[in-house]
Amino acid sequence: MTRGTGMRITVLGLLAAAVGAAAMLAGPASAQWFDDRFPGQRQRSWFAPWGQPAQPAEPPKPVDYSRAPAPKKSDVVPQTHVVVMGDAMADWLAYGLELAAAESPDIGITRKHKTISGLIRTEVKKDPRGDHPDWPQAARDILAAEPANFVVFMAGLNDRKSIREAVAAKKPAEPAKDASKTAAKPAAPAKPGDDTQDDAEQTSADAPAAIAEPEPARPGTTTSHEFRSDRWVELYTKRVDDTIAALKSKNVPVFWIGLPPIRGTRSSSDAGFLNELYRSRAEKAGITYIDVWDGFVDEAGRYVNFGPDFEGQRRRLRSDDGVYFTKAGARKLAHYVEREIQRAMVTQATPVALPLPDEPTTPQTPARGAPGVTVRPLAGPVMPLTTSRDSDELLGAGTPRQSITDATASKVLVKGEAVAAPAGRSDDFAWPRRDIAPVGSDPVVATTTLPMTPMLPEKPVVVAATPASEPAKARTAAAPSHAAAARPRPSAQQQAQQREREQREQRAQSRPFFFPFFSRW
Repeated sequence: MTRGTGMRITVLGLLAAAVGAAAMLAGPASAQWFDDRFPGQRQRSWFAPWGQPAQPAEPPKPVDYSRAPAPKKSDVVPQTHVVVMGDAMADWLAYGLELAAAESPDIGITRKHKTISGLIRTEVKKDPRGDHPDWPQAARDILAAEPANFVVFMAGLNDRKSIREAVAAKKPAEPAKDASKTAAKPAAPAKPGDDTQDDAEQTSADAPAAIAEPEPARPGTTTSHEFRSDRWVELYTKRVDDTIAALKSKNVPVFWIGLPPIRGTRSSSDAGFLNELYRSRAEKAGITYIDVWDGFVDEAGRYVNFGPDFEGQRRRLRSDDGVYFTKAGARKLAHYVEREIQRAMVTQATPVALPLPDEPTTPQTPARGAPGVTVRPLAGPVMPLTTSRDSDELLGAGTPRQSITDATASKVLVKGEAVAAPAGRSDDFAWPRRDIAPVGSDPVVATTTLPMTPMLPEKPVVVAATPASEPAKARTAAAPSHAAAARPRPSAQQQAQQREREQREQRAQSRPFFFPFFSRW
């Protein structure tokens, strides 16, 4: 092989390598162009064997936002039990209450919810897990089996649909008698003034009409009532009342939670419509209705995903589907219920009486040697100043009776009116100014048995008539009493010192201001 031939083979090898590299770099781009031109062809991976398509990526699984995180088990036996019932909203509410009671192990939250349930029960052939309960009956069974100090109910998300009502079958009309038998029977002779014959003729004439009546409804047939219709409201209101009656069967505080806004104008409108029904029926039944609407809307009343949590920090409150909640949203939802439960717990708190020494119930007799003085007990019954009771006797009082509500306390503490000030006192702002009230006309503030210095008015000095020969004595008698005690005259030395002090002050006033040291004393 010559040298020229070897050079050609080397050049050809380099060219083949360059072409192969270019094909490798252009492969993905050409494949992408090929797939864009022909969508029906699958994209092929360069690293996959030739002729085998690449494995398609698995689509993401849908997230179920209707189920809240499962509750955590606690080894501490709670003292206060809160039972939460309802649909998926109640599940998220119970989750938020569990977060709120995380630092209070004595409060237990019991979840008794059915995710896809509602007050409008869906009729199914088989319901082994009880996903579609009849809530009035289910609530009674749950409260009979579970300990409960507070009952919370939240549902209605799945009730935005029509209601099917069973139609009662009417009693079928009696078939008409056989016309032939009726005709074969001889008619009784008509009497004067008797209308029996006319009635028989009218009955035979109406017989075909009775046979032609429509067939009555069969037993078991139903009719549907659309959402928000008058009949729908009537039937749904009855179901709400039945559910409230079942929730009150435990004789504990009941809280009905309203629905939050849902993303979408129509959905939010439906939720607001249901909330008005819940509010009216709850107020009529005497249970507490909790409105959570304002916590999940903006200033204009529109649905928002983000907003302040129960601590005021801006967080995401609603899930991506626009219906359920995040962890921060569930905690804010529970904050409304937690506040009402705390108020109910304070209201139900039993007052604790402090132990006091035993005292006789009979009134004390006055002590000997001190007439009119009664020995007071160490502590008397504590009574409110502004409230009244059904009884008109004080707690622990004896035979005397007096009104519990004080008129002065009610006037000052309830009505906010000021007590009239005596004339001449510093808080007497009446204008024009009034003179000081005479002694004995001021209201009595308190009484005491201790000796007090008598407060008597100053006696005026009465000048008696004197003869003209004694003017000096008359002037002395008319002078004030304090003028009799005249000041003692200063001595000669004190008068000299006073004159010297006055002269020194006069020289100091005539001294130059800037050069006081050039002056002479």
